Amino acid sequence: MPMTGAILVVDDDPAICVVVGEALRRQGHKVKTAASIRERTALMQSFAPDILITDVMLPDGDGLDGVAEIIADRPDLNVIILSAQNTLNTAIRATEKGAFEYLPKPFDLNELTRAVADALGTRQSAAEQAGEPGLPHDGLPLVGRSPAMQEVYRTIARVLSNDLSILVLGESGTGKELVAEAIHSLGQRRTKPFVPINMAAIPRELIEAELFGYEKGAFTGAHARTAGKFEQAQGGTLFLDEIGDMPMEAQTRLLRVLQSGEVTTVGGSKPVRVNVRIIAATNKDLPILIEEGRFRQDLYYRLNVVPIALPALRERREDVILLARHFLERAAQEGLPRKSLSDEAAQLLMAWHWPGNVRELQNMMQRLSVLTRENVITADMLRNMLPFDAVPADHAAPADQLVHAVRDWARRQLGIGLAQPNRALHDDLLAVIEPALLQEVLASVDGNQIRAAGLLGINRNTLRKKLTDYGLDPLALRMQDNG
Repeated sequence: MPMTGAILVVDDDPAICVVVGEALRRQGHKVKTAASIRERTALMQSFAPDILITDVMLPDGDGLDGVAEIIADRPDLNVIILSAQNTLNTAIRATEKGAFEYLPKPFDLNELTRAVADALGTRQSAAEQAGEPGLPHDGLPLVGRSPAMQEVYRTIARVLSNDLSILVLGESGTGKELVAEAIHSLGQRRTKPFVPINMAAIPRELIEAELFGYEKGAFTGAHARTAGKFEQAQGGTLFLDEIGDMPMEAQTRLLRVLQSGEVTTVGGSKPVRVNVRIIAATNKDLPILIEEGRFRQDLYYRLNVVPIALPALRERREDVILLARHFLERAAQEGLPRKSLSDEAAQLLMAWHWPGNVRELQNMMQRLSVLTRENVITADMLRNMLPFDAVPADHAAPADQLVHAVRDWARRQLGIGLAQPNRALHDDLLAVIEPALLQEVLASVDGNQIRAAGLLGINRNTLRKKLTDYGLDPLALRMQDNG
């Protein structure tokens, strides 16, 4: 029997109160609604809810104000924050105040009801998750309000109060180091050093010396004892960028350091105790490297405690204009001429697939700030810089969008070293596309395999074999669609 409780929903949008309230009542919860902080305060006394669901922007103030005090007064109360201000700042603030969950608007109703169920099952977790007060909010490095970035923000917010190892995954140019910097600057170690090291930029023979330091005379040119990155990051965060490029022999020694918490310099014999948080990043598929014997599986498990997957820019196109204007504003703050985007230019930026991701967009905005004389960046200016005649994404034919997606996928496989002579890219692509097609078609016909086979143009036996091969359950798909 699902656990039920008393729930207070606070939002100045009557439609949200009605929809959320009815959904929760159908699950057996007792629900009251409020439209302001004043009404919330009154109902907290008279209604005494088990769960508080509150919006941030309310008519009489900030919905987050007073949440910490409410939780301090009621440690058994769990708070779920809703907000249309979909920024990292909001996610961090919600976590600081002790919120159990943060859901950006527009939210998924099923996700909200699941959060309520989880909150009722862990009544004490909100007080335990409350972050330290006084975290800095200005100058946060990450920009974006897309659903994909919301998930990144929520994960960042959850790791600030602990020292778990983080593995940031994403293509080149997606901002992996910015994520590491955000976790460090907002976390418990922010007063200590943040030390980055790029494994791909250091000669193989020098990686161990860079990481662990070396003694005088350890090798030619070692004129004095030099502390390695681990010692330099003492008490702070060590960011191991492009960890997939680390040589196997260095991986073995890194694993030993992570297990023991001690480093021994090259040429030295006395271990030095180190206390650092490890954040690693890569644009490579580490499980594939493990299969090929190029990356240690035990090291992968040690690093991949909390994975954070950064989306490619083409996977969050709704953030492109926000980022472009952010980079133009930053360029102006750095002394370059202030520029703005025309509407048509903005559409062209949205249409481009950005193989270089956020870094490519940033470089383009800086070039435009320097090279264009006019104050407004036009579509013609962009056409001179983009390598193809982009069409607005909203007007692109679905088939064209699919072609671009397949080409992007192929470029990624070929560009990040995953395509090997003995790997069948054709089969890999089918394994990505075909299950998705089968799932969508089956969901559209409520799991009816005969109708699905007809839509797909294959016979039912072929469909059943494909479902078995991909481990798809048509009944589960139907239930998921209805739920």
